[in-house]
Amino acid sequence: MRTREFLSKVEHDRIVAAIRDAESKTSGEIRVFIQRGKLTADPLVAAQKKFRHLRMHRTRARNAVLIFVAPRVHKFAVVGDKAIHEKCGDEFWQRIVNGMRVHFQNEKFNDALVEAINEIGSRLAAHFPRKFASTNELPDDVVEQRPFD
Repeated sequence: MRTREFLSKVEHDRIVAAIRDAESKTSGEIRVFIQRGKLTADPLVAAQKKFRHLRMHRTRARNAVLIFVAPRVHKFAVVGDKAIHEKCGDEFWQRIVNGMRVHFQNEKFNDALVEAINEIGSRLAAHFPRKFASTNELPDDVVEQRPFD
């Protein structure tokens, strides 16, 4: 699917609202990144690189999560930072990916993203509840970039 077509179907406001709602209950951070153009690397490797490029590894509690989508090549990955990964483990991330895959196959892109955000947010809230002084360390917007950005 062309990235432009995918983006035309993505409800940015709905996704940002889901991120804000999820983050209102946790000190964790969630971001959605959409790769514009081709992806030549493994999606998990690309997601890990983008995670660092977006400085998501610099949150105080090391509890940020990136949902990486490369629509042109029909690939995606979910990456959690050290602290949240230690609490959740591989099985949790695989469950998120499996749920997203079903929605993506049915072209329910918004449902895939929102449900993943909600599930990740619930897990973050359970392990990293929001503290009174918690601040939003990362933007909530959906990031769209070409590979060379």
